[in-house]
Amino acid sequence: MQKPAKKINPRRGRRRLPKGVIHIRASFNNTIVTVTDVRGQVVSWSSAGACGFKGTKKSTPFAAQAAAENAIRALIDQGMKQAEVMIDGPGPGRDTALRAIRRSGTILTFVRDVTPMPHNGCRPPKKRRL
Repeated sequence: MQKPAKKINPRRGRRRLPKGVIHIRASFNNTIVTVTDVRGQVVSWSSAGACGFKGTKKSTPFAAQAAAENAIRALIDQGMKQAEVMIDGPGPGRDTALRAIRRSGTILTFVRDVTPMPHNGCRPPKKRRL
């Protein structure tokens, strides 16, 4: 038994989106910017690697700025006015990605740092002996 083919809604891409959440994941190797609606469903995303940066250039602040601008470009067409920003990770692209979002013209309701902080959780690996 074969499943019936799933119908693709042609108006799905043109959905009006007044408010959303922008997640910035800034690691030491890459910066990933994901834009979701209020319920958490992904609307658009971009990363430094997807913007064409390779190797160590992915971890630069300029690459993070390009990724943020790329992710937000689709949202301005959908009419996003307000956004919340969640920043995660210690990478070098944190501040630059946030500055690029500020310049885009969307009103930021709040900016929250959601980097997980251990309360002396896991035991570290044993010291290397060379």
